[in-house]
Amino acid sequence: MADLRIDLAGIKSPNPFWLASAPPTNSGYQVQRAFEAGWGGAVWKTLGDPIINVSSRFAAVNFNGQRVAGFNNIELITDRPLEVNLKEIYETKKRFPDHAIIASLMVEPKQEKWHEIVKKVEDVGVDGLELNFGCPHGMAERGMGSASGQVPELVEKQTYWAKEVAKTPVIVKLTPNITDITVTAEAAVRGGADAISMINTINSLAGVDLDTWNTIPHVAGKGAHGGYCGPAVKPIALNMVAECARNPRINVPISGIGGISSWQDTVEFMLMGAGGVQVCTAAMHHGFRIVEDMIDGLNNYLDDKEIASVSELVGKSVPKFSDWGNLDLNYQVVARINNDVCINCNKCHIVCEDTSHQCIDMLKDASGNNYLKVREDDCVGCNLCSIVCPVDGAIDMIEIPSGQPPMSWNQRQEALSSIEKPKVDASK
Repeated sequence: MADLRIDLAGIKSPNPFWLASAPPTNSGYQVQRAFEAGWGGAVWKTLGDPIINVSSRFAAVNFNGQRVAGFNNIELITDRPLEVNLKEIYETKKRFPDHAIIASLMVEPKQEKWHEIVKKVEDVGVDGLELNFGCPHGMAERGMGSASGQVPELVEKQTYWAKEVAKTPVIVKLTPNITDITVTAEAAVRGGADAISMINTINSLAGVDLDTWNTIPHVAGKGAHGGYCGPAVKPIALNMVAECARNPRINVPISGIGGISSWQDTVEFMLMGAGGVQVCTAAMHHGFRIVEDMIDGLNNYLDDKEIASVSELVGKSVPKFSDWGNLDLNYQVVARINNDVCINCNKCHIVCEDTSHQCIDMLKDASGNNYLKVREDDCVGCNLCSIVCPVDGAIDMIEIPSGQPPMSWNQRQEALSSIEKPKVDASK
């Protein structure tokens, strides 16, 4: 069995699977149930001045029969007194000393407020702190959450305030509701963050009821934007993790969040630079026991790869992630259809003919049977046909040697700029 233990900025846990700060970590009862099920850590639902939540507050986006492809919520931070949460954190940590408990915090952007809450939560034995600069709804309207997280100066300043008194590692949770997340990530590092976590939820409206015209969800006929999460946001989150991981100015560990539902998702996030992951929607969809499959799957994967420790995965794919301008323009792949597997649904022909490069021909063999064939000279290797094909193995994308050395757009521009341009005589 591989070693699944992680150490994220000094926060140790028996495996990389943490519950994110959200409804599943709202109470000691829930966090203890999660630890019993096998979760390695939990980020306690965000603490601050208690608020009043609304009813209703959740919505889901279903797609092609898949339930909860995306999830939307307008729930805010904890609505329970701080003292009650602190008592339960203390009791949970005493019962599960080897599991990671991180306190998610959100207060007004005032130095004394940060000092006060940091001291209180550290007194009950948390392993670390997560500063919530990401919540996009409710708290943002009060100047907290993403309202702070979208302003690099506030991210840096508030991180610094927390670090002034913190004795445990400080993780800064970043909002994706920004043009370039690396800007605020760099600000967190300048403020002294020991790690960053991403992504928090994305501004969203789940839908509109076509009969009542109410938003989904609605509160007495009125709605508001909420936070979007779940499998649908995974590509967005993975890209943001990768962008931060390859930035040399963001030289701190990353806790990956966003649509993680399986051990496979976990491996992807860790390969792209995450030192551990946080899960919410998948647990809300299926319950805490899903972590058993995650642990087993990750163990088996590492064993198959003959990798001794999960930490060996971290960042291994980051060097493969670059800018478009560095990609090889001479590299080429083409589609090839395996007619012994093809079921002649013609889906590939339709999409290629209508929306791509018209390079799949419908032909007849000697017996008069229809078959499909790619004109490889015209194929640009866009992958669309293989993406829409319903049969595994029916279409392969094959690498074609170009016979030319690699040449990126950036290299091409450099070569062109090095060619001396003819001088123009301005006197003529």
